[in-house]
This record gives sequence, structure tokens and C-alpha cells, in this order.
Amino acid sequence: MTEFANRVEQVSISGIREVFEAAGDDAINLGLGQPDFPTPAHARRGAIEAIESGLTDAYTSNKGTLSLREAISTKYDRDYGLEIDPEDVIATSGGSEALHLVLQAHVDPGQEVIFPDPGFVSYDALTHIADGTPKPVGLRDDLTLDPATVEDAITDDTAVFVVNSPANPTGAVQSEADIREFARIADEHDVLCISDEVYEHIVFEGEHRSPLEFAETDNVVVVSACSKTYSMTGWRLGWVAGSNRRVERMLRVHQYGQACASAPAQYAAEAALTGPQEPVREMVDAFEERRDVVVDGLEDAGLEVPTPSGAFYVMPEVPEGWCDKVLERGVVVVPGDAFGANGEGYARLSYATGTEVLKEALEIIDDATRAVR
Repeated sequence: MTEFANRVEQVSISGIREVFEAAGDDAINLGLGQPDFPTPAHARRGAIEAIESGLTDAYTSNKGTLSLREAISTKYDRDYGLEIDPEDVIATSGGSEALHLVLQAHVDPGQEVIFPDPGFVSYDALTHIADGTPKPVGLRDDLTLDPATVEDAITDDTAVFVVNSPANPTGAVQSEADIREFARIADEHDVLCISDEVYEHIVFEGEHRSPLEFAETDNVVVVSACSKTYSMTGWRLGWVAGSNRRVERMLRVHQYGQACASAPAQYAAEAALTGPQEPVREMVDAFEERRDVVVDGLEDAGLEVPTPSGAFYVMPEVPEGWCDKVLERGVVVVPGDAFGANGEGYARLSYATGTEVLKEALEIIDDATRAVR
């Protein structure tokens, strides 16, 4: 009888999903990594106009429409002064598919993938699906990833290390000095650096920098998406950018697994990238205000909270049983160990919801914290 592949047996349903399923219908959801703002009107119009013009009825190029890839190229020039050839970009079904492509194209069975712990849940799962060996590494006290820790973890079996800034689940933003070090490590050790930049524009303190700016080889591949920046999670439109030889290998995976990203989503993404950017700035300002409300509220409850510099998550240290007590009272939070063994003793809260709802949740959290202590 045919049994299941080992790569699948090593992957389970996300701990985030388990928490959602345990919550009541009326629960306040602080577990969801999804902006509560509408997709900008000009992005929606871009899709509608393309549909009505008949532009979305057929497959696009496997890499995506040329006009979208040109918009992505222009975005990197505008934002970071980077020259990226549109031929060196693949439009993907969200940032998740982009991560999948990179690992499938670069990791042989048994090779190591180094990533932050706590870190985004997909890093471990997608490594297993690529038949690789996950190698999680711990963070500094401020929840940033130390380049020295990454360098010390590299062996002859290492294929990839992952940098995520701003980070999910911590909200940490790496310094320019760190990013330069990650680029150097990729160059000197001839190991691929995946720079997960899905939250690149949601920064409150510091500045987002990419190792692609500083690498002297082609050992950096960038993953990003419209999902968070433009509140387009449901559109499933991301991309991966790298050297032509790396993109061509990733394309071999993409064309058979996906063919191309959704055509309507590609036109929406093009409109988002080329249109007014004020909605992004307004959203980031709102997230910063919410962050301050949440950090103050958690500190008032007596919790230790590293102040996040970006994204829309906060990761306080919490006493044993805290997550259960909060969930029992109708507020969904995610236990830190859902993001790796080093997340134990923490919880992740998303503040991608309205301020009044956050204040209500914080009152409940204060009560739960007193109860567990």
C-alpha cells in the first residue's frame, strides 16, 4: 500500500490555525497577520479594468506580465536605488510561493536551512517539503537575529540562511550593520541568503535595508509581496528577485507547479505599485499608533515587552498558562512556541485591528494576567 511521503509527515498544521479553531465565534482576534484596511481603490480598479478589457482571460508569461515586472523593477530603483532587470523577477502566488520556489531550487535532500527561532512558521515547514534539514537559531534579547549566530551555524552542509526584516513574529528590524554582515556572510561562505522582505515598508524606527544592496555575489535572493504593504493578502501576489541564473532555476519549479500568478491579481499589483503611495503611509502611521497603545497596555499589565520597530506584531514574555487564560476570556493570541522552540514563554499579538478593539482586548488581557499570577 502506498504510504505518505516523509517530507509531508514531518509537517503539521500550523499552531496559529489550531488557536483560531479553538476560539469562539465572538472572540477578539489578535492572532491574524492581516491588515484590517481595504485594498487601495486604485489597485482594485486596476484589476477591474483589466478584467473588463479581457486582459485576464488567458495565461500570462510564466514570470508574470512584463508591465508588472517592470513596475517591480521600478519600485526597487525608487525605494533603494537598486537596478533589477524585469527578466530577473517572477510574480508568484503570494510571498509563500516565492519562499517555496527558492528552497525547492536551491536545497538538496539533507542540506541545512538556517532561519530565526522564533520565526515565520513557513521556514521550517517549507524546508521539510524541500527535503532539507531545518536549523533554527536563537535571537538576541531584543529579538533581532545576530549575524555572528548565523555564521557560527554554517557548515559544509548549509545551503541557505534566511533573514526576515521587519520580522514576523517579533516585529524586529535589523540594523544596517547587521544587513551588511548578512551580505558578507553570503559572499564569503558561498551560501544563499533569502531576504524575506514582505513587511519592508512597515517600519516605525530604523530603516529597512536589504542585503541585496551590499552583496558582491549573486548569493542573495529577495522575496516580497503586495500582501502586507497594500493590504492585499487575499489577492495572493508576491515575487522573487535574484540573479538571472537563479531565477531561471526557480522558474522551472514555478511553471510546473503554478504556471503563472493570477492575472487579475497581477494587474491589481501593478496598479498598487505604480499608483499613489499615500494609503501605505496612512496605514503605517495607524499601525505605529496602535503599537504604542498595545505596548503601553501590556506593560501596564506587568509584562516584559520588547518594543517592535516594524511589521504589526508584538511578542511579550508571558507566564505559564497565560495564553490559555487569555483565550478562555475571548481574546485570540498565538503561543510563542508556534514559531519555534525558542518562542516558548512568549506570545505573539497582532495589532492589525482597530484601536478601540485593541483597548477592549487589553482590558481582558490585564484581567487574565492577574489571574495567572
